[in-house]
Amino acid sequence: MSVNTTLAEELLPGYSIKRGSIIDRAMLIRFMHLTYQDMFPTQDFSHLAQTVKQYFSDNTPLWWVEEEGGQGEEDTETPRRGDAEKFSPFHSSTSPVGCLWMGNAIDQVSGDRHAHIFLIYVVPEYRRRGIGTALMQYAEAWAKKRGDRQIGLQVFPSNQAALNLYNQLGYQTQSFWMLKPLYPKI
Repeated sequence: MSVNTTLAEELLPGYSIKRGSIIDRAMLIRFMHLTYQDMFPTQDFSHLAQTVKQYFSDNTPLWWVEEEGGQGEEDTETPRRGDAEKFSPFHSSTSPVGCLWMGNAIDQVSGDRHAHIFLIYVVPEYRRRGIGTALMQYAEAWAKKRGDRQIGLQVFPSNQAALNLYNQLGYQTQSFWMLKPLYPKI
C-alpha cells in the first residue's frame, strides 16, 4: 500500500473501495483503454497515456473497487489486445473490478467549480451487480463533502447502458458536445 492510499472501506456487500495514488498511473491507463475498447474495439487508444499524464494528480482522486476476498487464483495468462472481457489489469488475487476517477470542471454558465467524473468503469463480468450505481453514489457523496453543488460527466450516445444508469440516478443532459473535422482522416 502506498503512502497516499487509504484503507479500504465497504462499497457494497462483497466489494471494497480504496483510494488509489499517483503510482497507479499505468493501471489507470489500462482501465481507460478497456473503457474505450468496449465501445470502439478497432480504434487505437495509445493517446490516453497523454490524457492521464496531463490530468492525473493528487487533486484528481482515483478509487479502485475490489471484490472482498480477491478473485481467486493468480492469473498468469498474458492478455491479447481486444480481450477486454478477460483482461484483469493486475493479474493477481486482488485485481480491481472497477474504478472511479474524479476531477474538476467549471460550469460555463455560473462559473462555479464542480465535480466531474473523468472515468467510471466496471469490468464486464462484474456488471449488473450494483457496482456502477454504488460508484456513482460514492462520487456524489465525495462531491457533496467537498461542497460541490453539482456533478458532471461525459457519456457517448451509443453507451445505452451508461445512459440508462445516469438517467435513473437523476442526471440530465445540459449540453451537446459538437465537433467538426477540419482535415480528412488519413
